Amino acid sequence: MYDFIGPHKATTTADFLELALGTPLELWLGVEDESDEDRAAREAAARDILADDPALFDRTTALAVETIGRTMPELLALAPTIRPAAPVRRRSSRRGAAA
Repeated sequence: MYDFIGPHKATTTADFLELALGTPLELWLGVEDESDEDRAAREAAARDILADDPALFDRTTALAVETIGRTMPELLALAPTIRPAAPVRRRSSRRGAAA
């Protein structure tokens, strides 16, 4: 079964993510055994894309949270934090005359 988003055919999760982001996933995730030079070029391209479209980060984060919420909601269930007890402050009750 194929799904089409506009004229694009999406057959895998990666296809859907790439169509949602408008960029290949490798741009953000890198590739195995990439050289330092290739990584620097990839990161520079990613910075340029984010500079041109600052809202991309927020859209990507929202997409990730939405996807995780549907597929693995237990990851979004935050454990309550235990607040440390406030230190007890004691007043000194000095009575009497100073020596």
